[in-house]
Amino acid sequence: MTDGADPPRDAEGGRSVYVGGYRLDVVVRPHVAVPVPVARLARVAARALAAAGASVPSSLGLVLSDDAELATLNEAHLGHEGPTDVLSFPLVVSTDGNAGPPGAAGSVAFVLPPGRRVHLGDVIVSVERARAQAAEGRGGQTGDVRWSVGDELRLLVVHGALHVCGWDHAEPGDEAAMRELEREVLATD
Repeated sequence: MTDGADPPRDAEGGRSVYVGGYRLDVVVRPHVAVPVPVARLARVAARALAAAGASVPSSLGLVLSDDAELATLNEAHLGHEGPTDVLSFPLVVSTDGNAGPPGAAGSVAFVLPPGRRVHLGDVIVSVERARAQAAEGRGGQTGDVRWSVGDELRLLVVHGALHVCGWDHAEPGDEAAMRELEREVLATD
């Protein structure tokens, strides 16, 4: 789907968008209004996967939700109280214990049946948090950018997709590299 229109929803409200060799399985929670076409978010996620070297074909789950769900997941999986803007759950783990795309150095290699896609993981974004951060001027990579909620949402999708591929920002050098890759991906959108 490349015409900018959103694909039809399935019975559970999910949509699959194919971009290049990637399938993006997007779920919009019923009570969430998304200010950007789902197809555009899928395209920027696919660009992030490609920039990170994710294998083709592969798939990524993208859930567009709210603060309540992110707060629950944040506490359950990271032990942090309160909502966060994006969480990533990589499913492919490298031999050194870090997330990473199949085929990357140290990643676990296995052979899939012909025509099958490896599922890289899932990204869950709080659209509610993106709205608040954009409105309050707490958006962007530095947390002090005033821009549209659509721009903030696109950044969070890219950020989450890169995390699924093993990128991190815990160390200053890693953060600089990840932020630069985010800027490159967003500049092509």
